[in-house]
Amino acid sequence: MTDQPNPDQPRPGQPNAPISHELAIGCALASVICVETGAAFGKGLFAIVPALSVAWLRFVFATLVLVGLQVAGAAVRGVRHQGPRSRTRLTRRTVLALAGYVIALVTMNTTFYLAIRTIPLGIAVTIEYLGPLAVAIIGSRGRLDLLWAALAGLGVAMLGFRPVSLDPVGLALVLVAACCWAGYIVLGARARQYWRGSDLVTIACASGALMLAVPAIHVAGDPLWTPGVLAMGLVVGVFSSVLPYRLDIIALGRISPNIFGILQALAPAAAALA
Repeated sequence: MTDQPNPDQPRPGQPNAPISHELAIGCALASVICVETGAAFGKGLFAIVPALSVAWLRFVFATLVLVGLQVAGAAVRGVRHQGPRSRTRLTRRTVLALAGYVIALVTMNTTFYLAIRTIPLGIAVTIEYLGPLAVAIIGSRGRLDLLWAALAGLGVAMLGFRPVSLDPVGLALVLVAACCWAGYIVLGARARQYWRGSDLVTIACASGALMLAVPAIHVAGDPLWTPGVLAMGLVVGVFSSVLPYRLDIIALGRISPNIFGILQALAPAAAALA
């Protein structure tokens, strides 16, 4: 393959994408519900292990599940006598697209988990939504898009904000997460032009597991390896990473980043319910 966009992969907004527009929207909304449910489970572990260690467990178990799915998929193709999937050629363009997506995803999740140590989950997600909202507004192509973005932002503000004093460090961290969420949407749409969705998500989660391994294990100590913590880590990994990131990549292959950003307005409501 060359470093040109993979012809088998739909570019953002292309009408000939392999899934319907409605299904892409459903994937985006389902992703929000999954990730906020996983975050609620993850925050429940903070009383046992530090937030950084919970974020690491999320990446570790997500990687294991995703690699397992990749291996199972290869085995099924072998049984059906199908050839191996084509691989994206590593060039400057494809590597930069991948690196941007990985950095945005890993930083977004790490800073968010550190933020919700001291900030209520619903409020943290409300502030973090400033990232997708910015993408939605900047990418709007007409008055109707702007109207939807404004209504989404107003709804988020009415739902998520309430009188409460916020920890300055937690607030700074969640604002960084907001910026990374915006980057995750834009860079994910770009990387999707060159990489298969399953490969993108697997590499990103594996990178997060490697980056956080040493500090996460050091600060957690023995409680990190108890069966209950590991089992909950698996749940968090599946709900917060495996399901939502796969769904996001599917959605970003069909709908534009600004529409995807508007759909993320469901996040504070999902977080509050979770």
